[in-house]
Amino acid sequence: MLSHLTPVCPPQLLKQAQALPAMTTAVVNAGSELALESAKLAFEAGIIVPVLVGDETAIHAAAKAIDWSISSFKLIASNGEGDAAEKAVQCIHQGTAQLLMKGNVHTDVLIRALLNKQHGLRTGERLSHLFHMSVPGNSRVLCITDAVVNVLPDTKTQLSILRGATDVMHALGNTKPKIALLSATEVVTQAMPSSSNAKELLGAMLDQDHLAAEVFGPLAFDGAVSPEAARLKGIDSPVAGYADVLLVPNIETGNAIFKQMVYFNGATAAGVLMGARVPVMLTSRADPPAARLASAALAVIYAHYLSQKS
Repeated sequence: MLSHLTPVCPPQLLKQAQALPAMTTAVVNAGSELALESAKLAFEAGIIVPVLVGDETAIHAAAKAIDWSISSFKLIASNGEGDAAEKAVQCIHQGTAQLLMKGNVHTDVLIRALLNKQHGLRTGERLSHLFHMSVPGNSRVLCITDAVVNVLPDTKTQLSILRGATDVMHALGNTKPKIALLSATEVVTQAMPSSSNAKELLGAMLDQDHLAAEVFGPLAFDGAVSPEAARLKGIDSPVAGYADVLLVPNIETGNAIFKQMVYFNGATAAGVLMGARVPVMLTSRADPPAARLASAALAVIYAHYLSQKS
């Protein structure tokens, strides 16, 4: 049942990033082979110029292990992953870097540095995460949010996630993305809290500035992604069957969908953290090279969009 397809970085995503100027990127705690391999992939693709933050001895050892000359890159010494996260954030404030790449650092440590009230990168939005999912040989892209950061987001948090996801889609060139508010039913019922939450979110959107997106819910997964299922169910919405983004009700739902696509469909999951002053590329030890390169491409595209929007 597990897919034997080899994940690939979506060509269009990489092409879009390569058409933009390479962005100076602080690699947080870069002293591991995996962290440097991720930076090397993105550098050789022409989309980032790394600033390596971490233990200098470990960085040089890892660079030697992967046979990569780093003599032309700026190195910033730090002591431990917490210090590396803080110094990488300082790079953004100082203009030394334009975005961040998660290296050998725990996600919660990095998030604490981002949310530091005095020295962090707060914007007033909630931090959230988006996966850009693509399957080899299939041109369709499906985004999932939030499968990483927010466990059980309330309406205020979902509004922030919605704004971030809309911005990412606009950055990718989708000027009016179709966003499905996921549940297990299309009927609002108190027995299914996610359906009631979707209705509440749609109501809260009426008090917001105009959002350049089509948003509809609640929708079950089949009604969100299958035109035939949507037709059979009689769902009257342009989002039904054609969702670009699934806004999931909780982290378990998003985590299950994205991992099912990776392991059963051979999908490439490009991940980016939203809501900070700059995007953050989030990768894990289990991510294949294609996913790490795709995450870098997505973050670069998103960062350029935010810089033009501000």
